Amino acid sequence: MNKPVNVPIDDPNADTEWNDILRKHGVIPEKPPSPTPLIEEAVAEARKQAHENRLEGKGLEELDELEDEEDDEFLEKYRKQRMAELSTIARTSIFNQVYPLQKPDYSRDVTEASRQAYVLVHLTASGGTNIESRLLTELWRELARKFGDIKFCEIRGDMCIEGYPNKNTPTILIYRNGDIQRQIITLRELGGAKTTTRDVEELLVNVGALKANDTRLLDSATHTGSSIFPNRKRVPTSGSTDEDDGWE
Repeated sequence: MNKPVNVPIDDPNADTEWNDILRKHGVIPEKPPSPTPLIEEAVAEARKQAHENRLEGKGLEELDELEDEEDDEFLEKYRKQRMAELSTIARTSIFNQVYPLQKPDYSRDVTEASRQAYVLVHLTASGGTNIESRLLTELWRELARKFGDIKFCEIRGDMCIEGYPNKNTPTILIYRNGDIQRQIITLRELGGAKTTTRDVEELLVNVGALKANDTRLLDSATHTGSSIFPNRKRVPTSGSTDEDDGWE
């Protein structure tokens, strides 16, 4: 009876003449394809995309400064793109203030209005001692002036929902297309009493109310000397609570 022969194999993945013979006779499996070409292709594609999008997010003044460095046709394309974006912002900036809400008008002023634009509702505390609620009121005013295409509203929590607990304020409700897209209970997830407009702007980008390359965000970054959301992390959705009942 013939016994199987133990063929010495040092490294079945090594590129050796001996291993080639063993593969030919089916003693060892074919060597898997090298991932290197795929990696190189991915890197090349990433570099290509980065080069093609090198002007993405630059404002008109920055584009003007690049006239001597960039191809005229390519630069003009991005200049027209920025002009179109600014025109759209100007056309849709119809709010530009914080709107106080009354419960009987909530459906019209929030739910229905959200079919045309993003609507953000701040459920405020019933007293003036809630630091986070007072802070968010100030941020709401600043953001409403800056992003006139988004509707910012306020209503006292217990006036909107009977018995709504003060401990859950401030609460942020983000509406779009007639539904709540996101709810944030207190500012803990955004930065607590240290929450800034940049934190809320990041939230707006996360939910799709703003584009990450919105020139208004770029202006803020330029004035503060910082990049857009350098430590960017996605703001999680607050879980539903018993107090959700009653929101339209």
